[in-house]
Amino acid sequence: MDGKQMADNTADPRVRIGESEKLTINLGVVDLGQIDLLVREGFYSNRTDLIRTAIRNQLSVHADAVKRTVARRDLVLGLLHIDRVDLERALAAGRKLHIHVLGLARIANDVTPELARATIESVEVLGAFHASLPVRSALADRIH
Repeated sequence: MDGKQMADNTADPRVRIGESEKLTINLGVVDLGQIDLLVREGFYSNRTDLIRTAIRNQLSVHADAVKRTVARRDLVLGLLHIDRVDLERALAAGRKLHIHVLGLARIANDVTPELARATIESVEVLGAFHASLPVRSALADRIH
């Protein structure tokens, strides 16, 4: 069971598509002042709106490069939810998983650290990786 096959779990209702991660950035005071000016003048509803728009514009500029890299590196794009049943199937088949995700990879709370360690060979997530602290600890040497 590789990441591509398991990507079908994104239809799982427990996966909330609107999830976001907090990002902290440092800006110079002049840049920040210009952002505040644009917000005050009504171009954006708030600082976050401007920053999200700027990021989306840059991602759009580089969309082809991202697509090529996702294909070349065989990354699951979007959301990947892995639960105990998924890992038990992999274990029964004698397969180790290599999790490669651009987006969100989530290991369900029903997964024990022992099961995760027995079935997950590597984890590479560009985005966010959600797993219980015991599972994260069990996989610490396999997370890149």
